[in-house]
Amino acid sequence: MFRISTISKTKSLCPNCLKILDAEVYSEDNKIFIEKTCSEHGTFKNTYWHDAKLFEKTLAYEPEPHRLKNLKDAENGECPSNCGLCNQHKSQTILGLIDVTNRCNLTCPICFANAAASGTLYEPTQDEIRGMLKNLRKNQPVATPAIQFSGGEPTVRSDIVELIKIAKEEGFTHTQIATNGIELANNENLAKELKDVGLNTVYLQFDGVTEEPYIKTRNANILDKKIEAIENCRKVGLGVVLVPTLVKGINDDQIGDIIQFALDNIDVIRGVNFQPVSFAGRTPSDKVEQQRITIDDLVNDVEKQTNGKIKKEAFYPAATVAPISELIAAMNNEEDEVTLTCHEHCGVGTYVFKEDSGEIIPITDFINVDKFMKLIEDSIPGIEKNTKYSKTKTLAKALKNLPKTIDTDETPSYIDIIDLLKNIFIKQDYLALGNFHMNALLISCMHFMDPFNFDQDRVSRCVIHYATPDGRIIPFCSMNNIYRESVESKFNIPLNSDRAREIIKNINKAKKEHGN
Repeated sequence: MFRISTISKTKSLCPNCLKILDAEVYSEDNKIFIEKTCSEHGTFKNTYWHDAKLFEKTLAYEPEPHRLKNLKDAENGECPSNCGLCNQHKSQTILGLIDVTNRCNLTCPICFANAAASGTLYEPTQDEIRGMLKNLRKNQPVATPAIQFSGGEPTVRSDIVELIKIAKEEGFTHTQIATNGIELANNENLAKELKDVGLNTVYLQFDGVTEEPYIKTRNANILDKKIEAIENCRKVGLGVVLVPTLVKGINDDQIGDIIQFALDNIDVIRGVNFQPVSFAGRTPSDKVEQQRITIDDLVNDVEKQTNGKIKKEAFYPAATVAPISELIAAMNNEEDEVTLTCHEHCGVGTYVFKEDSGEIIPITDFINVDKFMKLIEDSIPGIEKNTKYSKTKTLAKALKNLPKTIDTDETPSYIDIIDLLKNIFIKQDYLALGNFHMNALLISCMHFMDPFNFDQDRVSRCVIHYATPDGRIIPFCSMNNIYRESVESKFNIPLNSDRAREIIKNINKAKKEHGN
């Protein structure tokens, strides 16, 4: 046995009673585990990562905290018992989430939100949603830039188009909906209506390229609906991100096929965000260890299932790009820029580019990411001095060293990468990013936590936050493991109320109009 080595002391949750417990993250037999003991329910030892070497490699990419200034004082207890956000939180809100309903047109057995099964109706009014949007935009020193409407299934609301319009009115530069795609498939006008009011991205649940995974994970054979939804988005130029929920033994053998499907439809599909199943909500918890997929499993499977075209070394922790935001803030003489500083073990990503020949080129084939980010980091102090001489000298040095970070022989044929980077970072021509994204696919993985692998260190750096009707802003994993039931209970709509009857009336009207 490889000797046990402690990596960190943290806090976690009892999977039975959700009590906050002391926990230890440690390596053993080249794997990473998290262990804690509840005085009532005993000791829990669960897999954190399967590959200790990849886990340790990511430790080098721990970002500096970028705190918000208008955090609330922690009133009692310890993280995550003070979410709101409290002053123990270390990251900004990169993406705000609002559950616009707990209704759903599916009853998926792996739903972390336990949608359509609580026996209560949770559906904030437009005024409540506007209030939550305003709250997210009040974040200081940087307002939340992006919003996702989720649920439940957000498209079951008859006013989902109006909600996107409201989000744009409140200043969100990026809007998206997390959807199973059924309504987008059934209502061919919906994609256009959403695009017309400013929807940027359809975050589409997509568990595989064959029927079997959907039958097991969604209790419905709905692959054809996914294809129809994508086609309706393609017709109006509405970008799609595929979101596969991965469950070992069910669809983890389709990772490569899903990536290839995305590449084959790269004109409409902008990315694939793999999400290993989280054992929270309605997801069965009796097979945690057998069905657990970790981030390192994903990147290893990508390499295997793409026959080595996309190697595991192509993936970097999401926060690797934080220096870019810091440089932009310095160049604009701003106090701060919204900066991705999530925990290094929350997620990874890479870009791959597709040539007309079909060849796949990962970004790491032509950009030395470590050297490039070091160049940016080294440039920030000179820019921050905010004198003409210092800026000129710093930019000149950066321009001289930029080619040393690029292998132009491996660059996609349709990109002049040196000129593009000059335009972005020297001239601040962000329209040049459009050329970068052409025929580019973002492949990422976000591993959301459940009570078994919950780590306080990670949740304190969360950058994806729910807004709730009572004015709180709650980290994603805290919301889904601790707060969701109480929020929905507090703001539920009595089923015999006038508003509930109005909602039911709209449901019946929509079914009649769309024949479902």
